[in-house]
Amino acid sequence: MKIEHFKMERMQSKWENVVTYNLSESGVHPIAFKELVNQDELEDILNTKLGYIQTNGTPELREKVSKIYPGTNIDNILITSGSAEANFLLMWSNIEPGDEVILMLPNYMQIWGLTRAFGANLKTFFLRENLDWNPDPDELKSLVTKKTKIIAITNPNNPTGGQLSEEARQTIIELAEKADAWIFADEVYQGAELDGNTTPSFWGTYKKVAVTCGLSKAYGLPGLRTGWIVAPEEFIQKTWPYHDYTTISLSKVSDRLSRIVLSPKKRMKILERTRKIVRTNFAILESWFKKQGGLFHCVPPKAGAIAFPRYNLNINSTDLIKKLLHEKNVLLIPGDHFEMDHYIRFGFGEEKEYLLKALDLVEEAIKEIIS
Repeated sequence: MKIEHFKMERMQSKWENVVTYNLSESGVHPIAFKELVNQDELEDILNTKLGYIQTNGTPELREKVSKIYPGTNIDNILITSGSAEANFLLMWSNIEPGDEVILMLPNYMQIWGLTRAFGANLKTFFLRENLDWNPDPDELKSLVTKKTKIIAITNPNNPTGGQLSEEARQTIIELAEKADAWIFADEVYQGAELDGNTTPSFWGTYKKVAVTCGLSKAYGLPGLRTGWIVAPEEFIQKTWPYHDYTTISLSKVSDRLSRIVLSPKKRMKILERTRKIVRTNFAILESWFKKQGGLFHCVPPKAGAIAFPRYNLNINSTDLIKKLLHEKNVLLIPGDHFEMDHYIRFGFGEEKEYLLKALDLVEEAIKEIIS
């Protein structure tokens, strides 16, 4: 098996910890350890013996996760090292060469790369800017056949910050049922909604649904590397052995901290923090777009600390991002990393002053291009 370079991750991993201003991240500013725990919890963690935990996740953590998804119990949950591993395990355990997979674009391109590496027959449908980042239902219907095995989506979406409409959700569910296909729903941005209304999960809408999520984006805790799969029990039992060949288990410290995070009061407090950040900071970014004289058109995101504006400049998106990187020390993500040139993904989850200074530098670069 050969894999293609994951262009976005390669760019981020090379530069995000080097640049002065990093607007490439799609989550909110990370939470400090001291903000998560009280003195008793800290003492408990300091006394934790650093052994292995159960490879599918401790019963205590799986119980916390199951409380988020009505109708589940701990046997519907598999704990993973981040939602990226959760997505990897879904693909690895379910795709055989020639399987037909329908993938939403634009998207985090992990599944795009994995399906091609595993030899799937990959078909794609695009979310449409003029439909408020929803799919064209006729296009979607034309792609799904009796051979379709998986329909893979991300909702809320990365990079657009869009949410599927109820009509689009129902279309996907109905097409999956008709084809007897699985819906794989990456829901890692659920909880980061600007209006405070939680994006409905695909879990519980249809018998063949597997959901991935984690603590990175909406919770501001990517360093814990805690993710999970929610699926029917027999599906979890099938997937768990693949986990034995990857990371084995979460670290014991991450498990303990994740249980603290997912206690009901703490979880709500963290999500309230996230929603406050994305509301406040998108207002700053939206105001900045309006100051740029019509150079940007942005459908306002509904969730996540990301916006995906189209720009009106005669320059390729990767070339533009390289200019910003090398001349202004600012990192953003080019649209062609999502198969959509002349768009940019702006991450706006950082602290307010940091965001403002970074945007000043982006504006400088734009003026230089125009002049």
